[in-house]
Amino acid sequence: MPARTHAVRVPRRAVSYGAPVRAASAALPALALYAAVRALGVLALALWGLADGKDAHKLLSARWDSLWYARVAEDGYGYTLHLAGGKVHSDLAFFPLLPWLERGVSALTGLRAGDAGLVVSALASLAAAWGIFAVGERLYGRRAGVVLVVLWAALPVGVVQSMAYSESLFTALAAWSLYAVLTGRWVAAGTLAALAGLTRPVGAAVVAAVWLGALVALRRGERSWRLPVGVLLAPLGWLGYVAWVGVRRGSVTGYLDVQGGWGNGFDGGLAFGSFIAGRLAGPAFPAGLGLLLGVALVIWLYAAGVRRGQPLPVLAYTGTVLLLALTAKGYFGSKPRLMMPAFPLLLPLAVALARLRTARVALVLAPVALASAVYGAFWLHGSGPP
Repeated sequence: MPARTHAVRVPRRAVSYGAPVRAASAALPALALYAAVRALGVLALALWGLADGKDAHKLLSARWDSLWYARVAEDGYGYTLHLAGGKVHSDLAFFPLLPWLERGVSALTGLRAGDAGLVVSALASLAAAWGIFAVGERLYGRRAGVVLVVLWAALPVGVVQSMAYSESLFTALAAWSLYAVLTGRWVAAGTLAALAGLTRPVGAAVVAAVWLGALVALRRGERSWRLPVGVLLAPLGWLGYVAWVGVRRGSVTGYLDVQGGWGNGFDGGLAFGSFIAGRLAGPAFPAGLGLLLGVALVIWLYAAGVRRGQPLPVLAYTGTVLLLALTAKGYFGSKPRLMMPAFPLLLPLAVALARLRTARVALVLAPVALASAVYGAFWLHGSGPP
């Protein structure tokens, strides 16, 4: 089957974006299935907690990064934790949009910051599912869009989408920014990219998508004033926060220094490669082989997207997310979570499944959703996400 190519810019009359009621109606099956998969994951976590004596609510809202976001929401920036071995954990490593939203929800509802984070995450995850559906539908049709959403919901680390973490918020902003790029809405694309840049460091991937999409549009002859406005808006969130941290730390490399205090940084993947090699050479060989196969699968899926002719902005976004995740050093258990916003990786699988009859698709996706729920419960009751 020949690769399908996609234009970045389309005539306004061909876009359903101007009919929000129809657009929402088209997305309802995807949103319902998304909610069902995530509800299954939360239920599995709660049942596991009953057997293990742990509180599912605490695991979702008051562990790991959730505590750091809540502290910023309640007290602002300025908390630093000094650990043995020279590591210095500063809350400046956490971008501000999620704690800002937590603070706002807390002020409106009286909820604790961690619970407000769950509210933000729940709403953002639905917005992310809708945006993912919109991108999938635009590129490959409605069935592919629905399957894409279910696959994203049922990722092995999909439980993070239900936590007071920033992944759901970031993915929502990234997905809708990509959709705006694909439909030529440059001011919206740039604004959403700027907000994504206030959410996670990987906001640079959304900027890359907007800029490359704008370059493609220029080459095709578009001359709207909205295009340069979107290009200028896109990096403002990411650059603004990094610059603010630099000023606060009194160093141009302030944000990199903060990340270094956490043991994070970029080394071209050398540390990750050494980590895998160490397991392949020792008694943890099965774990090393699993990691190697996982990386190979990710690369294969990206290559499949290239072969299928995915739009350049989509490939730029996915490729940048993967590059930043795979070349970073630090806690390697975070890598699946860091790659979760790269939802276009799942497009080749979604397209293949969408060709099957509905019953067969259900026979494939139902066990996947159940496995995701069980694994998510196991993971959070073990080491969990850092």
